Amino acid sequence: MNKKLLLLILSDVLILSSFGLLAPIFAIFITGSIQGGSIVAAGLATTIFLVVKSAVQLPLSRYFVDKEKHKTRSLLLGTFLIITVPFIYFFAKHVNTIYLAQAVYGLGAALAYPAWFTLFTSYIDKKHKGFEYTLWSTGVGVGSALAAFFGAKIAELLGFRVLFFFVGLIAFLGFLILIVLDRIEMKKKPQKIRRVRKRK
Repeated sequence: MNKKLLLLILSDVLILSSFGLLAPIFAIFITGSIQGGSIVAAGLATTIFLVVKSAVQLPLSRYFVDKEKHKTRSLLLGTFLIITVPFIYFFAKHVNTIYLAQAVYGLGAALAYPAWFTLFTSYIDKKHKGFEYTLWSTGVGVGSALAAFFGAKIAELLGFRVLFFFVGLIAFLGFLILIVLDRIEMKKKPQKIRRVRKRK
């Protein structure tokens, strides 16, 4: 398997699984621990994420991600925005801060997702597309399933703030893996330039 594809999958498993820790308790956190929080506010928070992501994803992917020669840079920028979200949750006291975090999350996802899928399709082995895609899907599925249980347990035993910090830490590890991937991509550029010059 392509080393870069493995790094891409591992990063995604860490980041998505870390956010999976929040899945079972996010609405409970908003309704019970945030000023101005309610069931409607919890639903609105999800809506804000989806609306921002959907509204800016198409123009960003066409005019920024597709024109960016190094897709890892778009992925890094988007992922950086995403991993700040748990830390915004950590300091949030009012529901408006949660709304802000969701908007940041949507913007980060709009940058990161198209770049991630572009890189995935460029790294994948055409002879093993089914296996490699399934490896990613299974890794994310298992990671999210375990995270849903452990996230609830951590929140119950240690509280929401500890959980948010833990989520941010795991997501940051995924971000560090993407930095390694970006370094590999950047080293590849001078090699390509030298090859082109030799051909000339």
